[in-house]
Amino acid sequence: MTYTVGMYLAERLVQIGLKHHFAVGGDYNLVLLDQLLLNKDMKQIYCCNELNCGFSAEGYARSNGAAAAVVTFSVGAISAMNALGGAYAENLPVILISGAPNSNDQGTGHILHHTIGKTDYSYQLEMARQVTCAAESITDAHSAPAKIDHVIRTALRERKPAYLDIACNIASEPCVRPGPVSSLLSEPEIDHTSLKAAVDATVALLKNRPAPVMLLGSKLRAANALAATETLADKLQCAVTIMAAAKGFFPEDHAGFRGLYWGEVSNPGVQELVETSDALLCIAPVFNDYSTVGWSGMPKGPNVILAEPDRVTVDGRAYDGFTLRAFLQALAEKAPARPASAQKSSVPTCSLTATSDEAGLTNDEIVRHINALLTSNTTLVAETGDSWFNAMRMTLAGARVELEMQWGHIGWSVPSAFGNAMGSQDRQHVVMVGDGSFQLTAQEVAQMVRYELPVIIFLINNRGYVIEIAIHDGPYNYIKNWDYAGLMEVFNAGEGHGLGLKATTPKELTEAIARAKANTRGPTLIECQIDRTDCTDMLVQWGRKVASTNARKTTLA
Repeated sequence: MTYTVGMYLAERLVQIGLKHHFAVGGDYNLVLLDQLLLNKDMKQIYCCNELNCGFSAEGYARSNGAAAAVVTFSVGAISAMNALGGAYAENLPVILISGAPNSNDQGTGHILHHTIGKTDYSYQLEMARQVTCAAESITDAHSAPAKIDHVIRTALRERKPAYLDIACNIASEPCVRPGPVSSLLSEPEIDHTSLKAAVDATVALLKNRPAPVMLLGSKLRAANALAATETLADKLQCAVTIMAAAKGFFPEDHAGFRGLYWGEVSNPGVQELVETSDALLCIAPVFNDYSTVGWSGMPKGPNVILAEPDRVTVDGRAYDGFTLRAFLQALAEKAPARPASAQKSSVPTCSLTATSDEAGLTNDEIVRHINALLTSNTTLVAETGDSWFNAMRMTLAGARVELEMQWGHIGWSVPSAFGNAMGSQDRQHVVMVGDGSFQLTAQEVAQMVRYELPVIIFLINNRGYVIEIAIHDGPYNYIKNWDYAGLMEVFNAGEGHGLGLKATTPKELTEAIARAKANTRGPTLIECQIDRTDCTDMLVQWGRKVASTNARKTTLA
């Protein structure tokens, strides 16, 4: 059998663990899609548009470790780059593969369709380089294997998205067959001298600090350091806190867990615990305006140990040349027990009181019901907005939580949940999304129907962009209402098993959840109708701080 460029790509994707890839067809990628279909170890999953395709792949990477999306040139890839930017910000190895113009058209001066009307088609590659860790263009079969391997290897090593375009006449050209995948999966070498120095400096600092606190950030998973962090927490026995974007990255039933640190909207007692600790071990954090509540909760000073994926900073000195996981593992072997901070702080709880079954539905009641639904086998996807803050209020029973707090693209949750569910079909998938966010990417619920994924979607209908109202109100924050539950019959089109329900009281919500759990052949959308002003106190406080930060006056140097 003649092996082709497309077949080489397909086998490499299978070798790195992909059982699915996401696609939107277009004339520049149709031959490539045909070639990918020849590999029976990987299924082709279709999306409604390229933005959703990119976010679906992003969600798949969250559950599967890596993902691929295949789109057409320019009109497809530029749309998908929004999601690619999200994958870069959120440290997810998504490989965006674009069909490209025929290699014979390069340099001819031809103006082609699906381009911006220029005879130089390299603009898409240049754009991709700004939001990827590696970008290659394949215009001949001979160089294809090396370019494909470079893109995949770099994406996996750096935990960032990568880009590849393949000329439409090259995808079916003869090509060598790939060898073992080991060369793409090799771990980086460790500078043991630097690692030992970093560990020794950290141990020396902790030696005279009886009450350190661990603060865990959102890059933990990308650094493959979740287990190593838990081992270190076991050894130190100190208080462990999380940043908002790391919700679900540390077991909340761990003896040291003390809750969320988010500046002045932290769990009760946690702000004081973190900000008065004699040593703060910050592991894989992202300190931006959102995570620091407008820069008001920014840990700094000589007592801060900053352990990032590519370097560790202790007492004003930086150490690199090793992975975060290696550092945490080595530190756990030498670190002294420091239980004082855990002994003087309390454990957070989700204590929301049930209201009357016939009362109007409230935000608190929705959170209480969803929290009761979570198990260790649940993946909870919380959309940008008040869903962030609702997720923070929940006490997890080992559930995974997926957020997009760095990129913050509203509408992200629906396609991302679709991809996540496709990549982990053995888990229960729950989505919390606002009505405004849902309107951006609602089409992908139709693909949940198509592939019979039993995702439960709690759509919070408060008729507007409540997070934007909290930050800066205006007429642009109010939207046209939809019959959201009624959309499910549109998506079913007489042949699907999606279920659309409405809940206006706690009793109706209880009944809707019971029906959703019984619907195993498709998604269930529960439209939860609440008052527009009903949102978390955390959102209001946080929104005021962020608004104040955004409104800072110009300062002259």
